[in-house]
Amino acid sequence: MTNKNVMPPTIAAISTPFGTGGLGVIRISGADAVAVADRVFRAADKKTLASAATHTIHYGHITDADGTVIDEVMAAVMLAPKTFTAEDVVEISTHGSTVAIRRVLERILASGAALAMPGEFTRRAFLNGRIDLSQAEAVIDIINANSDSALSAAVSQLEGTLSHEIEAIRKPLLYILAQFAALVDYPDEDIADLSEDSLGSAIDTAIMQCAALMQTAHSGRMVREGVRCAILGKPNTGKSSLLNKLARADRAIVTDIAGTTRDAIEEFVSLGGIPLRLTDTAGIRNTADAVEQIGVAKSTEYAQNSDIAFVMLDGSAPYDEKDMRVLELTEHTKRIILINKSDMPQMLDTAVLPVLPQDTLLRICAKSGDGLDTLQSAVADICDIANITPGSVALSNIRHIEAVRQAHNTLCEARQTLDAGMPMDMCAIDISAAVGKLGEITGIEVAADIIDTVFAEFCVGK
Repeated sequence: MTNKNVMPPTIAAISTPFGTGGLGVIRISGADAVAVADRVFRAADKKTLASAATHTIHYGHITDADGTVIDEVMAAVMLAPKTFTAEDVVEISTHGSTVAIRRVLERILASGAALAMPGEFTRRAFLNGRIDLSQAEAVIDIINANSDSALSAAVSQLEGTLSHEIEAIRKPLLYILAQFAALVDYPDEDIADLSEDSLGSAIDTAIMQCAALMQTAHSGRMVREGVRCAILGKPNTGKSSLLNKLARADRAIVTDIAGTTRDAIEEFVSLGGIPLRLTDTAGIRNTADAVEQIGVAKSTEYAQNSDIAFVMLDGSAPYDEKDMRVLELTEHTKRIILINKSDMPQMLDTAVLPVLPQDTLLRICAKSGDGLDTLQSAVADICDIANITPGSVALSNIRHIEAVRQAHNTLCEARQTLDAGMPMDMCAIDISAAVGKLGEITGIEVAADIIDTVFAEFCVGK
């Protein structure tokens, strides 16, 4: 793990997205942050930032080495430890011209700051103990959030809900390891609290806690990455119309000609705060067209790899063998069967449909949007996303999921060792492994290469 005692140089970077805008923000962090800012900032009241109180904002100008004004700015002074990085921080807000903000940054770098690497500000927050590793990962999740539910889950993780849950599992296990250590160091002492019953109870509790966390992984992943939804059906059932309506844009061509969609069209949309990775697929039917055959094969693949299948049936036409083929193709997938074209005279008899107990059957009009509110509710029920609320805990990061899974497995092995009548201290190896895996989540016990991998996902300036 990186040595926390090594103080890296003061760093600076543009923290706002590239491009022209109303404002641009440059962040400076480190022991010399205020001194570097004072070399380039001229306050309107002639005072230095070094004399400013913490968490105050000051009006002035950034000047070149010869005194030429580069831009009119506001400088925010925030002194350690109550800053994002737990270091002295100065944030300079310039006008959002790409030329102005670039020149201000160049002036700051020439005055003693080093250019920050991607994710270096958040990395410093972690190394300085401001946040743990799971909270650092939540920062990038907030930046990349594509829906209300994804944002809510990321904010909860940043506030430490997952960290607290992990520590609630780790601490009793650490206590057990401490007792085993005491038995080794002081074999003649009576460690009253350590018995087979208490050890077994502690292991069982930790196993149940890990299992409960793992049960949140499916819905947590869907919130973070989006619910994979394939829109499937025979040609001309309204699949592309549904995609366009949910995307609120004409993403797919809609005509009365069968087979218009030949390739899969993907779109990320938010349905009532639920992130959906929608895929409009080619109409499923037997066809001699070589290109359309490839599209139908892709539709089959999407049907098998989706979290939910939106099966589109034409309510204005009788149920036929093409519809039957689509339903057979999706019978092992969670699905919502949509009887489309509810605005037209209905010819489809729902009584003949091979509907399974877990299926949801809805009547909609994809063209007008009627019934899509019930579709939203159905998706939320299937994904169990409604239970992911501010303050709740859900595993969404594959690194966290794998660590909890491995901790669960080693705890189960510890329980098997105890049940086999082996000496209690034989459980210590597996318990120690579980504690280590849980510690990787928060960064208490984590290799440097894992830290490097986490922060490699960040952009410069964060």
